[in-house]
Amino acid sequence: MKVKLWGTRGSLASPGPDTVRYGGNTSCVSIEGAHGSLLVLDAGTGIRVLSHDLPPELSCVNILLTHLHMDHVQGLPFFEPLRRSGVEVHIWGPASTTLSLEARLLRYLSPPLFPVRVRDLLSELHFHELSVDTVDIGEFTVSAQMVLHPNPTVGYRIKGSDASVAYLPDHEPALGAPSLKQREWMSGYTIAEGVDLLIHDAQYSSDEYKARIGFGHSSIQQAIRFAEIANVAQLVPFHHDPAHSDIMLDLMIQKSLAELKPSFLVTPGKEGKFFEIG
Repeated sequence: MKVKLWGTRGSLASPGPDTVRYGGNTSCVSIEGAHGSLLVLDAGTGIRVLSHDLPPELSCVNILLTHLHMDHVQGLPFFEPLRRSGVEVHIWGPASTTLSLEARLLRYLSPPLFPVRVRDLLSELHFHELSVDTVDIGEFTVSAQMVLHPNPTVGYRIKGSDASVAYLPDHEPALGAPSLKQREWMSGYTIAEGVDLLIHDAQYSSDEYKARIGFGHSSIQQAIRFAEIANVAQLVPFHHDPAHSDIMLDLMIQKSLAELKPSFLVTPGKEGKFFEIG
């Protein structure tokens, strides 16, 4: 299984030397299976960069949205396969009690927010709603579960033939942790338990989190503790605050590792980072 990070920020970071190593694009990750199945996790601005890396003969792609906050869908209109005739694009995302996934996305993919309407796209576009489900997509088994974050939000567990990945880019498990007696009840636990690679929200420092409890995000220390509880093999701190420069992120991660001394590998999430697992 091949995993690549195309966007790692919580919202757009200012371009310049302070965002060169960690990058400035918003959330997007690709997963390629041993037999060529392709999943795209979230459609932040990083999906535009991913578009340029896809083969011209691509016939089907599945996009798994965790939620519909702007930083996770703002790159969708610029996803090149949407403009290719004969390409099937399947968009999966959380259900809502008000409007369908399709209706909510069509609000964004239409004027005045975007000049091109869905009906003008050349691809075959399909929408699928998920909340607490397990589905087979190509060679992958994908499990979705609602997690702690404002508005309907899901986390994903992707299992291939020889490896597993959990994707929880916007997640605040600490919000419910004080009252929980069993780890199985912790938000996101069953999604992350025992995976080979966990990509997890790590937006704040510990001091920043104190003033942002309930915002739906985690500190780097909380991400490490959650990964320890879930017994993962490797953690990728993700969804960086756009106000944090490369130097700040380096120092925050180094400090957290020195304090907590995790027993597993921690690899900072940087644009272009590639993982081959399994």
